[in-house]
Amino acid sequence: MSEFKKNPAQVLRTAGEKPVAVLSHNRPAFYMVTPRLCESLVEEMANGDLDGLERQRLAVKDTAVEVGLEQL
Repeated sequence: MSEFKKNPAQVLRTAGEKPVAVLSHNRPAFYMVTPRLCESLVEEMANGDLDGLERQRLAVKDTAVEVGLEQL
């Protein structure tokens, strides 16, 4: 935490695109990521949610109703 408080921007620059764990008493106090990495993580989580939804729908595909494009 002490090193981070001195120059947080330098810590982030040194890490590049890798996440930084800021420790307090040798335990993670928080994690710092670049905006680019944060966006990537959010996308991954959204895709994971969609994968789960897809699996749920495939599990009940026997009850699905076929629809043509003109009906959408």
